Amino acid sequence: MAAFTRSDDLQGSTFVGANLSGARFVESDLSGVVMRGVEVARADVDAPWLPHGDYFRVNGVDVIPYVEAELDRRFPGRSQRRAADPDGLRAAWAVLERTWAATLDRAAAMPGGTVDVSVDGEWTFAQTLRHLVLATDTWLGKAILGLDQPFHPLGQLDVGTAADDVDLSVFTTETPSYDEVLDARADRVAMVRDFLADLTAEQVAEERRNPHAPQYPETVRSCLHTILEEEWEHHRFAVRDLDMIQAGPADPASA
Repeated sequence: MAAFTRSDDLQGSTFVGANLSGARFVESDLSGVVMRGVEVARADVDAPWLPHGDYFRVNGVDVIPYVEAELDRRFPGRSQRRAADPDGLRAAWAVLERTWAATLDRAAAMPGGTVDVSVDGEWTFAQTLRHLVLATDTWLGKAILGLDQPFHPLGQLDVGTAADDVDLSVFTTETPSYDEVLDARADRVAMVRDFLADLTAEQVAEERRNPHAPQYPETVRSCLHTILEEEWEHHRFAVRDLDMIQAGPADPASA
């Protein structure tokens, strides 16, 4: 099967009568893609940045509002991720903590090794928690607090952070135990909670630098919004994968 990577530039390509059934697009830029008269049965699109786009039309209908409303229904508290004032942000974090606590309990009750299972090549549950450690360090430790070395060694790097001017030697190359991951995660969750406890209306509006692109300004509020966005999106991924693990292998006859 053909494989296209970041080095392949397919911008502006036209596919006419092409058979792309079963194709998989991972971390690819599909913005502005136009599809006409296409067969999309059993298509599965996961676009974390969907609400930030102008529209996503299916048969002429912008589906973004419907998708967002459904995700807010499925994940109570998600709608609070854009809280603007300190009290709202504290409430948003509190419900997020409770949500993750329940999911951690669910993972703990599943068969041993579940937290290290990768679904479709995605991060495992343990790796997801490690990435959230990194997200906290990036947007709270680095962006908001301006710490010289904000990163926990167990943080799970993503492509964006790995490309930044970051001392990669800080991060472990060994696979930590799940208990170590839980300790690191608990420490960073408490770090956010403690910061929010004393947050004032004046601080929320203070300017900071984007940790990935310092030339672009952020506010403390927008940095916290990014943390909340990361938390809810990765919780959605984690629950999706736990559901698939719990369901077991799909029956080939039903595919």
